[in-house]
Amino acid sequence: MNLILLSGGSGKRLWPLSNDIRSKQFIKIFKYNDEYESMVQRIFRQIKSVDPAAEITVATSKTQVSALNNQLGENINISVEPCRRDTFPAIALAAAYLHDMMKIPENESVVVFPVDPYVDENYFIALKKLSELADNSESNLNLMGIEPTYPSEKYGYIIPENNEFVSKVVEFKEKPDAKTAKKYISKGALWNGGVFAYKLKYVLEKAEEYLGTSNYTKLFENYANLPKISFDYAVVENEKNINVMRFSGQWKDLGTWNTLTESMEENIIGNGIMNSNCENVHIVNELNVPVLAMGLKNAVISASPEGILVSDKNDSSYIKPFVDEIDQQIMFAEKSWGSYQVINVEKESLTIKITLRPGQKMSYHSHQHRDEIWTVISGEGEIIINDKKRNIRSGDVIEISKGDKHTVSAKTKLCIIEVQLGEEISVTDKVKFE
Repeated sequence: MNLILLSGGSGKRLWPLSNDIRSKQFIKIFKYNDEYESMVQRIFRQIKSVDPAAEITVATSKTQVSALNNQLGENINISVEPCRRDTFPAIALAAAYLHDMMKIPENESVVVFPVDPYVDENYFIALKKLSELADNSESNLNLMGIEPTYPSEKYGYIIPENNEFVSKVVEFKEKPDAKTAKKYISKGALWNGGVFAYKLKYVLEKAEEYLGTSNYTKLFENYANLPKISFDYAVVENEKNINVMRFSGQWKDLGTWNTLTESMEENIIGNGIMNSNCENVHIVNELNVPVLAMGLKNAVISASPEGILVSDKNDSSYIKPFVDEIDQQIMFAEKSWGSYQVINVEKESLTIKITLRPGQKMSYHSHQHRDEIWTVISGEGEIIINDKKRNIRSGDVIEISKGDKHTVSAKTKLCIIEVQLGEEISVTDKVKFE
């Protein structure tokens, strides 16, 4: 089974745990074997339990590559979008990646689905059926339609020809009001969950038609100039030869704090306390300070280095315009080698805590506009400055001047306090070397 997992977006509706680099799919809130896993980790685990041989390619922006490598390892297939251009360019680029880079034949089926639904293994069994449908059906596109559980205003609707397990699609309806949604459901309408399957050749031909090429290198190099358009609008809604397969299993879109907390097994993650007068309250705390809730009802409290949210659960769905007004430096990010957390921001200095996982290392790089002072607070590793190596351990202090080429690798878990000093401190001030 060839799968394209769409992992995009900034996840601002789950602020303060998500930001432009750390999207909602990387937040670890689902308990599994006494540890917490993220949406993307959960989905990979579920896929492999159903089909260990499944070929999964993640379509994502370049800002998320480090987080993906951190959580899933270095040996995953990633189709990197140089910038965000909506779902049609992303899917076209991923299709070209499968064909040109992974050498997947044009006549093989591909299933595309989003990273953020909360589902059980039946969903992935259904994906296999959808893949088989694409293999054997004469339809150009095969969608998965979700059996509605209530007249939702958040989803688009698929109108099928009949109530069979697989049927032709008559039309699509945009997100309606609740009254109209109820009418759609009474006629057998299905939620559009953004899941579809096709033979690889089909999307490659659509890329040629709409984007002028299906060549991976050309698409990648010209990506910023491609039209910003959704796959639904460009392809799905214009396709006449299209089927829909019904799915009635567990499926929940975890796009807001309200829906996310419904799927949490615990009411408190992190350092939190609530008294007995609290009802339907969830606390997610990533800070090293306690959060106390008393007498609250239907509320969510979330705390991270990015900020603190205290909200009624229903109102939390309308958080995005408020978060859009917040202009703040990214305070926490996962990297392929570990993570960093900003501790203090001053006019001409920035203090961060760097944590490297055992066996990992940073790129060999330099900065033109800042000096750095590193203090090793725990662990052991090796640092290279201007091609000279030395071992480092807890208590060591290292000075790195402007222009110095440097990298660090971790023998054990390695924690460093880094103080950046300079009139111009920026994430763009970085030159990489082999």
